[in-house]
Amino acid sequence: MKKPNAVLLTFLAVILLGLVVPAEAEESGGIDASLIKELKLSLAMDGPTRALVNAISNNNVNDLALNRAIVAGHSAVFNLRIDTGNVTNQKSTGRCWMFAGLNILRPALIRKYKLANFEFSETYLFFWDKLEKANLFLELVIANREKNWDDRELQAWMALPAGDGGWWSFYVNLIEKYGLIPKAFMPDTSNTDNSARLNAILDTVLRDAAAGIRGLAAQGAPPAELRLKKMAALKNVYRMLVLHLGAPCETFTWSYEDVNKKVVKKTFTPLEFYREATAGTDLKEYAALTDHPVHPYDKRYQLRYSRNFSDAGDMDYLNLGIDKLKAYALKALENNEPVWFAADSGMQMDRKLGIMAEGIFDYASLYGYEKKMTKAEKLQYRDLSPVHAMAFVGADRENGKALKWQVENSWGGDLGDRGYWTMYDSWFDRYVLVVIVNKKYLSEADRKLLETEPVVLPAWDPLAACMR
Repeated sequence: MKKPNAVLLTFLAVILLGLVVPAEAEESGGIDASLIKELKLSLAMDGPTRALVNAISNNNVNDLALNRAIVAGHSAVFNLRIDTGNVTNQKSTGRCWMFAGLNILRPALIRKYKLANFEFSETYLFFWDKLEKANLFLELVIANREKNWDDRELQAWMALPAGDGGWWSFYVNLIEKYGLIPKAFMPDTSNTDNSARLNAILDTVLRDAAAGIRGLAAQGAPPAELRLKKMAALKNVYRMLVLHLGAPCETFTWSYEDVNKKVVKKTFTPLEFYREATAGTDLKEYAALTDHPVHPYDKRYQLRYSRNFSDAGDMDYLNLGIDKLKAYALKALENNEPVWFAADSGMQMDRKLGIMAEGIFDYASLYGYEKKMTKAEKLQYRDLSPVHAMAFVGADRENGKALKWQVENSWGGDLGDRGYWTMYDSWFDRYVLVVIVNKKYLSEADRKLLETEPVVLPAWDPLAACMR
């Protein structure tokens, strides 16, 4: 009798029983004894390795990896410098985008009113940003009430209903609607020193409201009834914000003494103060420029759901490449205008010395391993993202180009070089992703790109990290 065909029997088993039979040659991928043995043999515990174990396990790695050659050649001298006033401090919050935005307005205001120093109330904008984000979140829940709970976009909103993060356009939206006030009229609270508890409470309130709205929608409730639920939640959010941050003022009387000892007193609404204090600066005339090598250059893009207002448009930008970002940023600085930018502050930045330079931490020599990813690959594989916004306030130029850039941070004066950093041009190439400049500095060809239809990118594009 002829033996059954093994291949045929396997095929029948798959069809009849729904079995999936792995190929014989395919490994399980697990860590077994032989693999562990191979790993152990790959590392010789000789004298140099034991010394590394002792050094790294007993010390801060960055202290061991600090590149003395770069430190020895470092200079914090710049031949182009904008006077900015005292360094600000966002403390334990994710408001860097807001601080950087306000920091680019401060120098002109200090000059205008002849002040020794000035700071806007970040708490004032923080209050309205939280309220607007809460409203946006609830509107998105209503608009997408028929989606499954595990929809990717819905889950992204649920992860962070009203977080601290933001973008340049968030900042412009807030100021154009709510104006600005001096810090004295809405100072910091313990919840602007550390926003974690406030965020946790607001997120719970909003998720609870989202569950209620979706529950009513599943029962067939009309949008008008869903918005009643939304309004009840917003009232809770408003109350929480007042309790944690204080109530925003509607008018205030600003008294100040200029450097000539002249005392001036005037009453404003926040919008009146914004328009007078920043007269000559039109924030709507600024453009976002990126070096986003994952996508083609010389195109306009838009990030889906990249907004903090339900009735505002999503953020858009021109993807122009790093050389144009540098050229336009330098033009603005030469015109005495600070420049908002976003970069990955977790990369090659020494917080003690205030140095941002590729190779400032020589991990390759310490570990015998060097990352080979391109900038595009670092973005694609989430090794690079624009997690922090700061301001350029100076540059050291030679032959029309910047060799290094002076950076004003918002981490207070105890870090870096009294709150400032020196960014070397190699760091700009590798880790800067976004620059904001006035459209007037762009070439005619690049200005025309602003009029083109944007390519819409999903909410989980790598650049969206700045809004987290």
